[in-house]
Amino acid sequence: MLSGRRSKDTVPERLLRSALHAKGARFRLHRRLVAGCTPDLVLPRHRVAVWVDGCFWHSCPIHGRKTPFTGPNADLWQQKLDRTRRRDLRAVELAHEAGWKTLRLWECEVVQDPIGEATRVLAASCLSSLTRAR
Repeated sequence: MLSGRRSKDTVPERLLRSALHAKGARFRLHRRLVAGCTPDLVLPRHRVAVWVDGCFWHSCPIHGRKTPFTGPNADLWQQKLDRTRRRDLRAVELAHEAGWKTLRLWECEVVQDPIGEATRVLAASCLSSLTRAR
């Protein structure tokens, strides 16, 4: 059942938040920047917006779907993942238009090295844009 899947406060998000807090960073959770753009966390002082994307739902190049969907709902699933990618790109565009720097992290990266990803987030305050290429 998809309704039981968490969209907030996932394990990778909590790991990243703990690492950021340990490094002295202060942030806000799930703050809507503009309509259609709600990052997982923001560092308001540095105007950095961060999303932690799930590997399946956001099509991670390493852990995302490798083969086409099959079965009666194959088109539905492909459309769902395509909509997610388009929504991600639109959210980043909206954040940039509002003057925010953006960073999208894969859940696998955060789980593997939360301290390293927290360091990467903190480095974002010095750079103009860190959104990964899709």
